Amino acid sequence: MTDTRDRLARDLETARARTLLLTDHDEPELLRQHTPLLSPLVWDLAHVAQQEDLWLLRRGDARRPGLLPPAVEALYDAFAQPRAVRARLPLLPPVEARAFGREVRGRVLDRLERLGRDDDGDPFDFAMVVSHEQQHDETMLQALAIRTGPPLLGAGTPLPPGRPGVAGTSVPVPGGPFVLGVDAADEPFSLDNERPAHVVDLPAFRLGRVPVTNAEYAAFVADGGYDTPRWWSARGWAHRQEAGLQRPLYWSPEGTVRTRFGVLEEIPGDEPVQHVTFFETEAYAAWAGARLPTEAEWEKAATWDPVTGRRRRWPWGDADPTPALANLDGTALRPAPVGAYPAGASAYGAEQLVGDVWEWTSSGFAPWPGFTPMLYADYSAPFFGGDYRVLRGGAWSVASSILRPGFRNWDHPVRRQVFSGFRLAWDA
Repeated sequence: MTDTRDRLARDLETARARTLLLTDHDEPELLRQHTPLLSPLVWDLAHVAQQEDLWLLRRGDARRPGLLPPAVEALYDAFAQPRAVRARLPLLPPVEARAFGREVRGRVLDRLERLGRDDDGDPFDFAMVVSHEQQHDETMLQALAIRTGPPLLGAGTPLPPGRPGVAGTSVPVPGGPFVLGVDAADEPFSLDNERPAHVVDLPAFRLGRVPVTNAEYAAFVADGGYDTPRWWSARGWAHRQEAGLQRPLYWSPEGTVRTRFGVLEEIPGDEPVQHVTFFETEAYAAWAGARLPTEAEWEKAATWDPVTGRRRRWPWGDADPTPALANLDGTALRPAPVGAYPAGASAYGAEQLVGDVWEWTSSGFAPWPGFTPMLYADYSAPFFGGDYRVLRGGAWSVASSILRPGFRNWDHPVRRQVFSGFRLAWDA
């Protein structure tokens, strides 16, 4: 239990340090709402602490009094307060939000120290708080990406170079059964929608070795892909027209420059394309004579080892992620060039399945057979069967401490503020 407590304490502090870094701006900056799709940063700052208070200090019982007055706490109810209205709420000022977060965290660390001694709590509850805060840190990065004005975050840390010749190539994945999903015994900090592990039999297919690049996507744009209805689904074409889509988010009309957190630069052709909707990826795939993978196909290509007949913990094996294996933790502020992580390849030879960009799949969000909700019962279940598509793999913006190959993200097919890209698949 000591090792678990130490890991959880470290993960809690890492998440909080990242939150404070992303909100280390003056008050007007924190109060700004850059898009109705994302909260002002000051809302996220207090919300993560409010949920930590609820889940860990009140053990998920909303009837127990929290550290905030009920009327104030209600401002941070994500279901009751849509993102579009949050900037108009009487939110805690940044100084009070930070003080509230410190008070909650101090009490949480006291409780963590007692875990396994005089506290019979579940370590998973603490891991859930870490995951929740890190996910909000990622949405804050999305807000800062949309933001206009001088750069706030710098240029990001350097990344390894890519390799020529890998873009546009694919790897074969033979048909047969594999284990989809995980069990708590193997991944104790996995979320409810990742469980339970179960056997799925898939036909053979091919998968893109790496995600689709900016240069490849630019060819679709140049070929009139946004003006050709036959590449688009009926819903996708209707949205393209209604939203006036002509190119990925942040690309200029000239197709030569874009902003990245306030920095103007040429579009790097060898990076995975990002900030595209599901409908755009679907259209590109049709234009390229391919399709999007299902999430089951994606997970098999990422985790299954046909030689040993077992699931790998990561595409490359059981070792934890390092900067030599994947682009994670948000420090780079961008995807790595394709081919940058040959040592991170899966058993089938697919690369960059973890990190760089969230990858759209063709699958809707549904429970695995035997699904059981966790402490936060509304985490997954309210979204099953809705108008969502699943994204896999985690982007450069995701914390390595919360990610797993089985991690399932989901969003509306029209969203593209997410650091989202894709790779192609083909029937064998």
